[in-house]
Amino acid sequence: MGERKPIPLGLSLLLLLIACSSFHMLCTSDDHDDAIFYESFDEDFEGRWIVSEKDDYKGVWKHEKSEGHDDYGLLVSEKAKKYAIVKELEPVSLKDGTVVLQFETRLQNGLECGGAYLKYLRPQEVGWKPKEFDNESPYSIMFGPDKCGATNKVHFIFKHKNPKSGEYVEHHLKFPPSVPSDKLSHVYTAILKTDNELRILIDGEEKKKANFLSSDDFEPPLIPPKTIPDPDDKKPEDWDERPKIPDPNAVKPDDWDEDAPMEIEDEEAEKPEGWLDDEPEEIDDPDATKPEDWDDEEDGEWEAPKIDNPKCEAAPGCGEWKRPMKRNPAYKGKWHAPLIENPNYKGIWKPRDIPNPDYFQLEKPDFEPIAAIGIEIWTMQDGILFDNILIAKDDSIAESYRETTWKPKFTVEKEKQKAEELAPEAGGLAAYQKKVFELLYKIADIPFLSSYKLKIFDLVEKAEKQPNLTIGILASIIVVVLTIFFKIIFGGKRPARVERTNEQPAETSNNQGSAEREEDEDREETSAAPRRRPRRET
Repeated sequence: MGERKPIPLGLSLLLLLIACSSFHMLCTSDDHDDAIFYESFDEDFEGRWIVSEKDDYKGVWKHEKSEGHDDYGLLVSEKAKKYAIVKELEPVSLKDGTVVLQFETRLQNGLECGGAYLKYLRPQEVGWKPKEFDNESPYSIMFGPDKCGATNKVHFIFKHKNPKSGEYVEHHLKFPPSVPSDKLSHVYTAILKTDNELRILIDGEEKKKANFLSSDDFEPPLIPPKTIPDPDDKKPEDWDERPKIPDPNAVKPDDWDEDAPMEIEDEEAEKPEGWLDDEPEEIDDPDATKPEDWDDEEDGEWEAPKIDNPKCEAAPGCGEWKRPMKRNPAYKGKWHAPLIENPNYKGIWKPRDIPNPDYFQLEKPDFEPIAAIGIEIWTMQDGILFDNILIAKDDSIAESYRETTWKPKFTVEKEKQKAEELAPEAGGLAAYQKKVFELLYKIADIPFLSSYKLKIFDLVEKAEKQPNLTIGILASIIVVVLTIFFKIIFGGKRPARVERTNEQPAETSNNQGSAEREEDEDREETSAAPRRRPRRET
């Protein structure tokens, strides 16, 4: 054989470029060809999606760009409205193999109360019309985020025809994952596999794995139990469920005094030497001054905050001394006969089990085909954007879409979010500092810190004016709060607080009333936007 001639460098580069381009076309075109359905909303939805004409659905859908991107989506444009829109499909079977359902949402204004889920609808032969699409339109699967009040979950609900009764029953995924709480783009994926396995992914990360036939994963379970309690079985009248009973032969001892108190005064206790009877435990802070912006008519009469009386620090205690209480050695409490084993105990009664007449067996769910995709929601928020709705037969296809359509947007949004958290706002505060100050203002409103409220407000306001002091101010306030907390728990250095734990009911009642008044004043102050916190009035 002759010697092989080297390929010129220019030709080598050209062949390499053609090979790379061909490989890229194969990868991208195969994914799109394998998608059963894909909606990117690059083009306007009008003429392709059908908006419900039912009277309840007044929300206006818009074809808008995702904030900060050139990518379009389907936008919920108004608050506190009902929305309904549907896209008809060639029926998609859920029985022939793996099926992947995937879509993106972005809650651009957050989500306090509303849904952002999709409904995968059954064929119209079952009795619904696209222009009359509403919450009664029959679906096979409902999937996606929903948050309102105690509800915070990524729903996965499927409707299944009971082969015994012929009725369609909703089966809800137990313990579904929660909804991401930010305003970024997120992609939701449900993978239905041939071995009855369901996988729920958020942003490509598996959050839940379940089995359609397992009673541990769905409520109610798809397959009913084999046996049920007999509804006609009744507990016999003489059935005794008490494991122990009072001893009928027991007699209260003659020396048992049921009226003896639990505690009595310690007669042997003596007032400590140096106790200051005429000194109050707290006095007005002599260093406190009335704030310059205090308005007596609006803020009420100014009172100096209280501090611990320094004279009490060196003394055993201040105020009226009272003997401490001690446990009464004669106390026995109410007499009860001791318990003995119940000779007639038969255990906890339950009805006998009988075969369940509604029981049936299944090897896999009998899913109805998907003939349309609908969005039917009632939300208090606007700014919800739907995008890149996909139905595919392979998770690798869904993964490639996540990498090319969702991930680049999410990466940009995440970096922007980090920058905003670190960057100062117009007033000179970084987002994280503003959150810290908001928390400190709330801490100052705690009732047991009422005497120190103004001091804490002043410290926070100084930190807002000088953001570089944030850490130092935060540490100072934490020290103040912990000091007060430990004084309340342990009573400081004064034994008086230990000796006077049992005060007269009248004094306790007065203290409680004072605390309740402070709480009411705090509520009024919060609702009326207090003068001391002008920066919170936004």
